[in-house]
Amino acid sequence: MSNLVHVVCPECDAVNRVPRNRLGADAKCGKCRAPLFSGVPVVLDERRIARHIERSRLPLVVDFWAPWCGPCRMMAPAFEAAARVLEPQARLVKVNTEEAQVTAGRFGIRSIPTLVLCKDGQEVTRTTGAMDTDRLVAWVRQWL
Repeated sequence: MSNLVHVVCPECDAVNRVPRNRLGADAKCGKCRAPLFSGVPVVLDERRIARHIERSRLPLVVDFWAPWCGPCRMMAPAFEAAARVLEPQARLVKVNTEEAQVTAGRFGIRSIPTLVLCKDGQEVTRTTGAMDTDRLVAWVRQWL
């Protein structure tokens, strides 16, 4: 059973058990049939973020950002490029702190952009400030 990885669907939030060796093989959700990986960050709201953190067994990289934040907007293309590189070993998600204030408070977000890496439902590490793609990928890979 340790060969199976729980992956939360980016569309319907169903929890899927996927064999580790099939993560990159066009895995689809068993409920809605959507691809489990698309190479783009998943935008999550207040309601959905908890399920993804608590139920996914993939490392989850959360970008806490806001639309008015210049460095956040500047880093967005790098975060998208990192998703293409890091999936399916990690899931990259974006959480708008203006819309998910409870979650931002729960994580103690004081400045943005802040990246939080979670594994098995727990925060492992975090960093603040904008990064380019190479630095972002290297930061995530050191924790995989």
